[in-house]
Amino acid sequence: GVQLLESGGGLVQPGGSLTLSCAASGFSFDFYAMAWFRQAPGKEREGVASISKSGTGTQYADTVKGRFSISRDNAKNTVYLQMNSLLPNDTGMYYCAASTWSMSLQSTPYNIWGQGTQVTVSS
Repeated sequence: GVQLLESGGGLVQPGGSLTLSCAASGFSFDFYAMAWFRQAPGKEREGVASISKSGTGTQYADTVKGRFSISRDNAKNTVYLQMNSLLPNDTGMYYCAASTWSMSLQSTPYNIWGQGTQVTVSS
């Protein structure tokens, strides 16, 4: 079936780095724009980064610009999120999502979602 499976979350100290991966299966990955979203307890879900179907275009939320980098490998059906200089405010559940529309940091266009991976930034 159609699936997105995130991995790579964990506990990291402030200033540290993590790389999240999201493996897609059951659909034509290179026909979909991809994005990472996050949600902290008591907060709304936030679009963090998105990438175009070819991987040539990217978008970032202002809160992560310059620290996070999204990339994709269409041969491996996988999208990545490299997170550097992590802050406590980056704590949350991180989800990847797929959309047949153009890349966006809004959640509405995305119709395939993963189960999420937890990222906790704390000393």
